[in-house]
Amino acid sequence: MAAQDGSEVIMQTDVKPKDDAPLGEGDSADQGDTESVSDAGHAATQDSSNISNGDDVEEEEGETVDLKIIWNKIKYDLKIPLDSTGAKLKERIHALTGLPPAMQKVMYKGLLPEDKTLREIKVTGGAKIMVVGSTINDVLAVSTPKEVMQQEVKAEENKKEPLCRQKQHRKVLDKGKPEDVMPAIKGTKERLPTVPLSGMYNKSGGKVRLTFKLEQDQLWIGTKERTEKVPMGSIKNVVSEPIEEHEDYHMMAFQLGPTEASQYWVYWVPAQFVDAIKDTVLGKWQYF
Repeated sequence: MAAQDGSEVIMQTDVKPKDDAPLGEGDSADQGDTESVSDAGHAATQDSSNISNGDDVEEEEGETVDLKIIWNKIKYDLKIPLDSTGAKLKERIHALTGLPPAMQKVMYKGLLPEDKTLREIKVTGGAKIMVVGSTINDVLAVSTPKEVMQQEVKAEENKKEPLCRQKQHRKVLDKGKPEDVMPAIKGTKERLPTVPLSGMYNKSGGKVRLTFKLEQDQLWIGTKERTEKVPMGSIKNVVSEPIEEHEDYHMMAFQLGPTEASQYWVYWVPAQFVDAIKDTVLGKWQYF
């Protein structure tokens, strides 16, 4: 019986490896599954790598252009698709400088339009893009007095008679429209021309021209005697009014100091450039 029991035990022992064999195959299957998971993980890693690079691929689609972004006297190199809009360029500038798009005044041959592409406005490789703007805290500190000043000026203007009827301005306007003044178009808005605005009169009745030096963020006021280079950031306010019976032209004042006594008057400014002048000198955010 013992021998038989032992034999049975041996037989049972012999059977166990057979029972264990499927377990071995199971282990092998588990290893296979592990390898499959590993392969799947490897594939997922590869897919993840492709996704992370997808933005770069998308960003570089199509023809690109290399630009020099200049803000706060610092130069930044930027490569961007030529079919990007001005709004997209502002987003890229934000990433470079930390300056929010709403606070940016971006200039390339005038104020850069947000709805047009770089190709449409003929931006070329190596072009310098000037950016003017301040942080929100700086703007709140600086713009609030200007906004208050603008409101006060408008309120005073509403109380007074039209500027063009006031004696100090009539003596200039009565000379009539200058023969060599630039053509005007009423009811339209255009970007600043690439040439100086010329043929206008100043308060003394002398000829004056305005040159917008966007690279230096300066307004050059030129007369026969001299050219005054005024930093745009120092101009406190810009006011304008259509000239009666010649509404396609405006009279415009640049306030160079803290009071109205510092206003520099220019007469016979073509109406289509009035908004562009204000936007360029004061920045669009002044009207928010």
